[in-house]
Amino acid sequence: MASNVNPTVRRRRLGQELRRLRELKGMTAEEVAERLLVSQSKISRLENGRRSISQRDVRDLCGVYEVEDQRIVESLMQMAKDSRQQGWWHAFGDIPYSVYIGLETDAESLRVYEPQIITGLLQTRAYAEAIVQGGSPESSGQENDKRVEVRLRRQSRITADKDPLRLWVVLDEGALHRVVGSRQVMREQLEHVMELSQLPHITVQVLPFEVGAHAGINGQYSILEFADAADSSVVYIEGVTSDLYLEKPHDVQKYTVMYEHLRAQSLNVEQSRQLVERLAKDYAR
Repeated sequence: MASNVNPTVRRRRLGQELRRLRELKGMTAEEVAERLLVSQSKISRLENGRRSISQRDVRDLCGVYEVEDQRIVESLMQMAKDSRQQGWWHAFGDIPYSVYIGLETDAESLRVYEPQIITGLLQTRAYAEAIVQGGSPESSGQENDKRVEVRLRRQSRITADKDPLRLWVVLDEGALHRVVGSRQVMREQLEHVMELSQLPHITVQVLPFEVGAHAGINGQYSILEFADAADSSVVYIEGVTSDLYLEKPHDVQKYTVMYEHLRAQSLNVEQSRQLVERLAKDYAR
């Protein structure tokens, strides 16, 4: 697989194009499903990029949509072929949030609100190990080790010399006080956050306790944005047994406005660094 082929993004772009062709034809997903003798849910999953799509599926759909330009058909079939390749994360086996990793790998910018813990891209190994073990107490040591390695591998996006991920993180103050692992682990973790926050493409703000009720009161979420105009922004909400991906413009806009409120309610960048530094020193005592 070529290094610049991201199967998750290929699948998503292909789904968007198939949806566009269906809408141009004036057909509903239910009508298409009837024509192909498949379930409506299959058509929906193909269009939202959550399901692998075969070249045969593309050929059949193009037939239903009466696509006459063979170059378009061949292009879509190539995208289907690329989308069935494997990203680097597949080498680690079954990863519950593999769709998210694929999106994060291709994203240009990422905005995160994290109320409970230091967000994954900023975690040290010791902190990540404690988080994974605490969050998955019934998993095997081997399984937890794999999850830690995947998390650390993801961090290459913010340390890359060329086109690093633009990261903006709002951390609830509670995440800084929650002792994960040990006080030593926390001291090293907060020092790591301070170090990374010095990078020009990483911004960290702390939402202080004194704010009270705020725009992120319902929990963690992330907003991913992409350089290619064909790729719409995605809101990602992590769940215990399943994750939620929101792509409709009005949903993305609502969460974007919420994020702007969170940024406004948070300490500014310098005040946030000062608080993180003070707490890191407290952990060293």
